[in-house]
Amino acid sequence: MNVKLQSLKSISCSMNPMKQPFSMSGVPEEFSLESIRKVQQFQSSHERYQKTPLAKLDSLAEHLGVQEIFVKDESYRFGLNAFKVLGGIYAVGKYLAELLDRDIESLTFEELKSPETKKVTGEITFISATDGNHGRGIAWAAKELGHHSIIYMPKGSSERRLQAIKGEGAYAEITDFNYDAAVRYSSSLADQNGWVLIQDTAWEGYEKIPQWIMQGYATLAKESIEQIELHTEEPPTHVFLQCGVGSYAAGITGYLLQYYQEHHPKVIAVEPHSANCYYRSFQEADNSRHIVDGDMDTIMDGLACGEPNPLSWKILKRFAEASFSCDDKISALGMRILGNPLQEDPKVISGESGAVTTGLLYCLLSEDGLQGMKEKLQLDEHSRVLLISTEGDTDKESYRKIVWEGEHPLV
Repeated sequence: MNVKLQSLKSISCSMNPMKQPFSMSGVPEEFSLESIRKVQQFQSSHERYQKTPLAKLDSLAEHLGVQEIFVKDESYRFGLNAFKVLGGIYAVGKYLAELLDRDIESLTFEELKSPETKKVTGEITFISATDGNHGRGIAWAAKELGHHSIIYMPKGSSERRLQAIKGEGAYAEITDFNYDAAVRYSSSLADQNGWVLIQDTAWEGYEKIPQWIMQGYATLAKESIEQIELHTEEPPTHVFLQCGVGSYAAGITGYLLQYYQEHHPKVIAVEPHSANCYYRSFQEADNSRHIVDGDMDTIMDGLACGEPNPLSWKILKRFAEASFSCDDKISALGMRILGNPLQEDPKVISGESGAVTTGLLYCLLSEDGLQGMKEKLQLDEHSRVLLISTEGDTDKESYRKIVWEGEHPLV
């Protein structure tokens, strides 16, 4: 079913007609509680690891008429202002563990940095395509472990995000390709030069590393659950997850399914209009991934991806409730809401890709014209909603233009 929300033309929704009844047989074992415990154990061996804050927005929840709203604030992640490093750090560590013929749960960051380890692995060049946050995480992990990195960015990427990647010691440049073409270009260079591609999307013959990255992202869900349980014994009823290629959304979903099983929250995917590949795939409802091509002009750089990751698609087509396609103004609204909280609610500095779920939730709960969709999703006074602000102000000038100067107004 496809619904065009006439009252707010900047939002469209495709319910997922391929969604299936819950069954543990459909939940990948890679996201088992024990598997993700081991992932987190390695990540936490770095001295800068700490759980990022979970903001409880009681005043906003009361204002919007739901029971609870939680926002996981990833602007504090490893000092890198975004969650993506969780996947990169684990994938790089896991790759090195395989070279050493070691189980990663027996390794620490310090051991991987040691001269003894370097004698075995030699110096490695890691390469990746990125809109910014993933590439910075790869560059940081490579630098921390004494290796090299090369990062290519799609056309239209932020110059400030490029400089942040270079600041982590990488060779980096903005290409004339869109994101998916930049991935293919990086893959070809890796093959030609013997470099190691660390990419969060899969294709035939390249599944292992994307799976590791998804597992790295899943620790974010583990942290969120542990923090929510300090406030309530009730599980969240809804989780809104940003979708680029879908690796992050599927990683979070996989762990939530493993943990809550038949009591898992409704999973709602959120994308920009110009890169809404999950929205289009749900809309077509033929069990196939549908691709968005061409330039993907959006302020949500981290979501400007046109090809669903096949590994992610298997999870989301089975378990996601719906996908929303949003105009940039929905993200800008979310940035202003989180940056200007009601009463005693904590402030969250959220970037363009991080805030779109908040902007969407606000519109669903406050726009009369969206009442039908709100009812379909069963958003009501009993709802407990989890949102994840996936990045902070990774482009500070853009953040100020939107939050201070009012760029991309809702009306």
